[in-house]
Amino acid sequence: MVEFAGYQMPIQYAGEFGGISAEHQWTRTHASVFDVSHMGQLSLEGAGAAQALEALVPGDISALRPGAMRYSLLLDQDGGILDDLIVTNIGSTAGEHIAIVVNGAMKWDDIAHLREHLPDEITLTHQADQALLALQGPQAGAVLETMIPGTGALVFMSAGAFQWNGHFVWVSRAGYTGEDGFEISIAGEFAEELADALVADERVNPAGLGARDSLRLEAGLPLYGHDMDDQTDPVSAGLIFALSKKRRETGGWMGHETIAPILHGGPAAKRVGLIIEGRLPAREGALVFMGDEQVGKVTSGGFSPTLGHPIAMAYVAAAHAVNDTKLQIEVRGKRLDARTAPMPFVPHNYYRGAPK
Repeated sequence: MVEFAGYQMPIQYAGEFGGISAEHQWTRTHASVFDVSHMGQLSLEGAGAAQALEALVPGDISALRPGAMRYSLLLDQDGGILDDLIVTNIGSTAGEHIAIVVNGAMKWDDIAHLREHLPDEITLTHQADQALLALQGPQAGAVLETMIPGTGALVFMSAGAFQWNGHFVWVSRAGYTGEDGFEISIAGEFAEELADALVADERVNPAGLGARDSLRLEAGLPLYGHDMDDQTDPVSAGLIFALSKKRRETGGWMGHETIAPILHGGPAAKRVGLIIEGRLPAREGALVFMGDEQVGKVTSGGFSPTLGHPIAMAYVAAAHAVNDTKLQIEVRGKRLDARTAPMPFVPHNYYRGAPK
């Protein structure tokens, strides 16, 4: 157990299926449950809530139909990333009831930022009494459909309200492992009951922060505070998709004036994937070289249980960010050979609907 964002969180579990690598592999082949209740669950209510949020994020929130979700970014005046988040339209009336899930370590700063910049007529509520469990893996859909009928009809980045054992649950088909899966919001007093019911299924085991990190790294998913922060712009971070196409030109969101020139001229550095030769992983902070010139820095790295070799994310000078560029990373006084590679390192396995 370690302290994380004010919570005691498990790095890994003990037992037959415990350990980071075992939990990682189980998630890739079966299903794992992660307690992610440290995340901030917020809601916005009021006429024009979606439009009000659009002043602070670059996503097209007003276009979300009920139950639809979108990944977006909370930006500051200079275009720096304050946090990444998931926005969902949870109301029957478009744009008047919005749910937001933010990172646990940033939720209090996010709440302060939203309260400062949203109009007074928009009600911001922190759902502090709600727990959040993530069920992730290729068998997650079958498991949850057995427990909560109807959830199997959800597709990636959609959500809905359900009942489980007489309790209200809000289920989203999303997650941060690259696998199919769900996030289940439930009143905290019933969270242990739900977690016990999930792991009672022989297809499900618990997993901790260690496997969550190695899974998201293989999936090429950036982690706030490591692969992006308020000194990082969305273009350099490779998150242009979070800037809704029609809003890139029209603007109207915080940070647009700074980001627009980068969109047109390109960033000075880019987030890239790195495949590293040998068995020694490169960790956050390791310097990246092209010959004698330092051209970047690693922001996340580790050994990939799926691929069997080390991988990393780094920001490197744009001139050296082309795929298959040969670089070196300095680790413990040694230079490790590496090459840039497209992400994700392991293909995503999201459920987008039955094949037609």
